[in-house]
Amino acid sequence: MYLSSRAALVRNLGVALLNGAITLIILLIAPLGLATVIVNTALVTIASFINAAAGDAIVKFLQPSQIRTIVSEIITHNSQITKDNRK
Repeated sequence: MYLSSRAALVRNLGVALLNGAITLIILLIAPLGLATVIVNTALVTIASFINAAAGDAIVKFLQPSQIRTIVSEIITHNSQITKDNRK
């Protein structure tokens, strides 16, 4: 699955806003102060966005193309170390 960074940003914002809206609805039912409801909703929205972005980073890291790139960099680095040790 390939997502551009713009599509991932839009998806993460959608997830965060939906989680924030659900939290707002739940908290408005509870007998809390308005400031508490607003701050809690904002914190849930921000945390949802950060978690979705972190999930995207993990998925990107685990993609086969990324792993091949990391392995090739390790092989290049190790071969360079071997050449330096032979001198």
